[in-house]
Order: sequence, then C-alpha cells, then structure tokens
Amino acid sequence: MAKMRKSWREKLHDSKDLPRVVEINDKMSQRWGTGTCVIPAPIEVDQIMRSVPEGRLITINQIRESLARKHGATIGCPITTGIFSNIAARAAEEDAGDGKKEITPYWRTLKSKGELNEKYPGGTEAQAARLQAEGHTIEPGRGKKPPMVKGFEKALHKL
Repeated sequence: MAKMRKSWREKLHDSKDLPRVVEINDKMSQRWGTGTCVIPAPIEVDQIMRSVPEGRLITINQIRESLARKHGATIGCPITTGIFSNIAARAAEEDAGDGKKEITPYWRTLKSKGELNEKYPGGTEAQAARLQAEGHTIEPGRGKKPPMVKGFEKALHKL
C-alpha cells in the first residue's frame, strides 16, 4: 500500500531533532565564514512569520538573524530557513482551504533585497496582490530579476 504524503501542516510541526546548532565546517566556511550555524525547527520560522503585523514586512535575512540570536549562533541557516518559510506558506494555504481565518501571513516575508518569492503559493502574482491590498507598491521584475516591494526598508518590522 502506498504511503500517504504528509500535509504541509504536518511538515510544519515535524521538527525531527531541530533546532540544532552546528559548527560551520570547512566547506560551509567558504560561503558563511566561521562560527556556528543554527538549523531551526520549521515551527520557529512560522512563529516569526506570524509576528509580522499587517502593513509591515520582514526579510528572510531578518528571520535568520533572529534565529541566530535566539540560539546563540553566528548565523541562521539560509537553506533550511528558506525551505521552512515555504513550508509555513503552504501550511497557511492549507489552513485557509480548511476555512481557518488566522493563517500565517507569509506574503509579508520577502527575500533579502525586498524581492517577492516565486516559490510561495500562487507565485509572485499572488504575493503582489496581497501586498498591494495592504498598501505596498510593487515594482515589476525585469529580466530574471523578480518583482519587489518599492521602499520595503521603510516597512520592515523589528524582530
């Protein structure tokens, strides 16, 4: 019998043995320097994303910095933080599909330079629509550059 796939909500709540702080090894140090790296639990990323009020924004890098502070690490893992923000977004859409009103406002989480995230449900178009509904102005992407929130720095939420 085929194994059932986990729902996004189940993935969000499956922390395995995370969070975990690891030493930055030689291969990683070429990109991230020296010190320690926190690999967060998915729910920790979701909790930070949930803390952003309407009209405000955060970046993935702010989430990583917040996680590093919380766990006393040098950096927050960029790979898992990005993956877990996507899991949080998809779990939020599952919740919305089930009629829940209080969902994680994932659309308020931007990439590091204010760009929209094409991996979120509905792509950059859906994220842009939600952000515009909250009063943000979206600059269209050019070439391979994705759309971004104009003047996003002014709307950043302090974590």
